[in-house]
Amino acid sequence: MWKSNKVAGLLDKKQKIKREIEKIQKDCNHPTKSLKSIRERVDSHITVIRWVCDDCSKLVGYPSKQETDNFFRE
Repeated sequence: MWKSNKVAGLLDKKQKIKREIEKIQKDCNHPTKSLKSIRERVDSHITVIRWVCDDCSKLVGYPSKQETDNFFRE
């Protein structure tokens, strides 16, 4: 019984953290961005290259083929 209460509490904390992250990302002006290798989906091991805000870690764009090629050369 105590495990289900603990799980419920953790899930509640997870939701609060998720909402806080969303608010920070919404309020961010994304002043600088970098190309990064990130997971395609949360449940995936496949990585993709995307533009990500350096301040709030939000995905802010998709690189061109040339930008992707340069990323792999560096």
